[in-house]
Amino acid sequence: MSIPKSRRLDFTEIPVIDLASLVAGEEDPATVAAIGQACRDVGFIYIKNHGIPLSLIEDILAAAREFFTRSMEEKKQIILSDRIRGYLPLRYSSYKGEAIEAVSNQEGFWIGEDRPIDPNNRLDGPNLWPENGEALKQAMESYYTATTDLSLVLQRAFALALRQPAEFFQDLFQRQSSLLKINHYPPQDNPQTVSNIGVVPHSDEIGFTILWQDDNGGLEIESKSGEWVEAPPIPGTFVINLGDLMQIWSDGEFSSTPHRVINRSGVDRYSIPFFANPRWDVPVKPLIGDSDSEGNGESYEQYQVRNWRRIFPIAGVSE
Repeated sequence: MSIPKSRRLDFTEIPVIDLASLVAGEEDPATVAAIGQACRDVGFIYIKNHGIPLSLIEDILAAAREFFTRSMEEKKQIILSDRIRGYLPLRYSSYKGEAIEAVSNQEGFWIGEDRPIDPNNRLDGPNLWPENGEALKQAMESYYTATTDLSLVLQRAFALALRQPAEFFQDLFQRQSSLLKINHYPPQDNPQTVSNIGVVPHSDEIGFTILWQDDNGGLEIESKSGEWVEAPPIPGTFVINLGDLMQIWSDGEFSSTPHRVINRSGVDRYSIPFFANPRWDVPVKPLIGDSDSEGNGESYEQYQVRNWRRIFPIAGVSE
């Protein structure tokens, strides 16, 4: 039996929020309130007037298409490192030995802040680039810078929506561990099980994600009633989804929502997620709310490395 096609999501269920005033540095309580409501109820937002030039998206998309058409032998020269930089092969396995063990019908390429190996911090490391990859490098580095700037705008909005000072998250993201990825999803005509779709059901373990998706669709989110619904592409927007870390920091006030990808379009699908991650030593514990948060908690490095071992066993992340 094939996986049933999801209901097409009504745009009012994931709000489309105009970010122009916040990008311009203005105070806008109404926009902040709308963001906060969506973060509590859905955990997903569409944003428009976000300040990312279309030319940056076009450049990185063109570079991504060129890279993914290269031979597997060439791509595997920069196979995913234990610092999660490099090429993630098509049909990689995740969650080995768990009930949710699955294969993802996706390939990707990752970069982060380009830093030397630090034996005390397993999140830092150098980026890996293919031969004759100057266009890819330039496009991804420029896009990384632009989405970092956008992430700062969102951090301020999230802080204000949580009734905190606007700079509340600023220190947590100093010397960020954020990652950028380009994704390629071959089409799937009739997937039979969720253990072999574009990306298996999951919630992002991070702070939050800034996602560009092409016009082909495929992103689906799980409602609080357990129904899978499509989050269709809207021209000129990004999708913002909160991760588990933001849910933990906010003591459950903000929601991290499970999602998946099934590319039923009949053509190749591309997406570009920027994963906003904090500094390596930030504690993973409630920072807002009434929960008992005594002690330092697990560090973000410990938390992230533990998750990497489950999600990307191909990277050989050590204990």
